[in-house]
Amino acid sequence: MLGNWLADKIEWAPLPLRVSLGVIFFAHGAQKVLGWFGGYGWTGTMQFFTQTLHIPAPLAMVAILTEFLGGIALFLGLFTRLAAFLVAGEMVVATLQVHLPNGFFMNWANAPNVGHGIEYNLALIGAALALVITGGGRLSLDATFKR
Repeated sequence: MLGNWLADKIEWAPLPLRVSLGVIFFAHGAQKVLGWFGGYGWTGTMQFFTQTLHIPAPLAMVAILTEFLGGIALFLGLFTRLAAFLVAGEMVVATLQVHLPNGFFMNWANAPNVGHGIEYNLALIGAALALVITGGGRLSLDATFKR
């Protein structure tokens, strides 16, 4: 009985995934763009990305806007597959460039001079790739425009 009910609802499955990823990426993007939630804002983030991480300015801008606009797009289910692909790509780069040297696990103890490992990034990449495969689902702007 439950299996039949769930099978009928499969088009709704992307909704919680899409909304949760949208909130996560929007919040991180808002830190970088607007300085919300304790972030450094556009100028501070650009300085960190270009001077500390040595990311070229155009790529730093793409990364920042991918998080901010991609988060909004995922939340709304607008261009879901593209937004999910872009945030997954950004997370692959962050995993390889920033987090991989710190190992697998998060720095739960907030040990000084130790960054976070790749486990959270892997979860975000997996969730985003699931949305690349499924799309935004029934309750999305993509579905609305498709009708």
